[in-house]
Amino acid sequence: MAEGVINHETRERFGGTVKRAVLLRSDDEPGQLVVRVFVEAADDESLAGWQRAHQAGIEEFRRELSLRLPSARLLEFTYDSPGDSAGDSAGDEPGAARISVPDDGSLAAEQLSGREIVTKAMELLRANYVFPDQAERAAAAIEARLEAGEYDDLDEITLTDRVTDDLQDITGDKHLRLRLGGGPGPRREPPKRPDREKMRTMGRLDNFGIRRVERLGGNVGYIDLRRMAVPANAGPAISAAMELVAGTYALIIDMRHNGGGAPEGVVFWCSYLFDGEPTHLNDIFRADTGETRQFWALPYVPGTRYPDQPVYVLTSERTFSGGEDLCYTLQALGRAQVIGETTGGGAHPTRPFPVSPAVHIGIPFARSVNPVTGTNWQGTGVVPDVAVPEAQAYDTAYARALEHVLGLDEVPPPIADEARDALAVLPATGPG
Repeated sequence: MAEGVINHETRERFGGTVKRAVLLRSDDEPGQLVVRVFVEAADDESLAGWQRAHQAGIEEFRRELSLRLPSARLLEFTYDSPGDSAGDSAGDEPGAARISVPDDGSLAAEQLSGREIVTKAMELLRANYVFPDQAERAAAAIEARLEAGEYDDLDEITLTDRVTDDLQDITGDKHLRLRLGGGPGPRREPPKRPDREKMRTMGRLDNFGIRRVERLGGNVGYIDLRRMAVPANAGPAISAAMELVAGTYALIIDMRHNGGGAPEGVVFWCSYLFDGEPTHLNDIFRADTGETRQFWALPYVPGTRYPDQPVYVLTSERTFSGGEDLCYTLQALGRAQVIGETTGGGAHPTRPFPVSPAVHIGIPFARSVNPVTGTNWQGTGVVPDVAVPEAQAYDTAYARALEHVLGLDEVPPPIADEARDALAVLPATGPG
């Protein structure tokens, strides 16, 4: 529940009557925070009127804060003093009244100390991490730091950041994270799972990760793909994107900003790039059950496949998780050329385990095993076939695609002219 989330929730709860919220660290009490909310009020009297109108909401927000950010011992509501701006230490000027709502201790039984959070998180790590030996080594190292006092007097934001950094330094696993946001406490109802239609509606807001689909000069297709959405929701959008590039002579898939998603989404996208014959894409081994799930290209996809034309996949160091899965799979099968930077290196499916109402730990519980290489991209990232800086990856791939087009027989003259003109204006980038 960091500052951005607090701003969102205060506006959701109090509507347009809230201007902003700030998260401050206490000068007097190490590890304690103050949440200060600025409301639409002009003076002390109007602030008091705002309080009367929103008292129930104030009390409910205080309760949520106590559960989800226990170190926020003090909640304040105030208004901007005359002459203050959003960037000033507003509310500190004399004459600016404050509504102070301290944590009354009524939810103390549901709040864990920093020591208790770390201890429980390490118990969950030992019980669930896909590599038990690494789990023991990492947990023992974190517990030694805990006993040395390295995590004392830290608020939840600082604590989760520090433990995450330490875990990733020890294991090299970027999926392993202690994060804000926990499970439901004993007095809270678990959230309802969104129904499929609601999830589909939400997915449409970013077009299921499909940022852009374009036919470039020279009849080269381009898809900017930001996440691997579940095909049960995204199938029609994915099919439409592939239909738009179906007639192109080459395809560029831009994964430079792709942070991951569902394995099923990776399978759906990859299936369009093969001819429908059985193609083994990936396996996922679960340590808790000992089961291995195989992923194969789908024998049927709606719309038109793209099995024969060359494919170029663009990568950056931000390409991660399910995004890397697509890059690694296509590279291993020889179906695409990877151009750009080595990717982030996260190959382990992960799920959240609640530590407290305030904190959860994301733990990889399974690992990918590529049927061609026998391994995966964990820690190493996907190493590109053509290594160039991220900013040069597009031009490098487009140049190669245009050269392919110009090498084809029976290309209509207008398209050949497009390809020559486009190639002529591209900068000389990357290896030849």
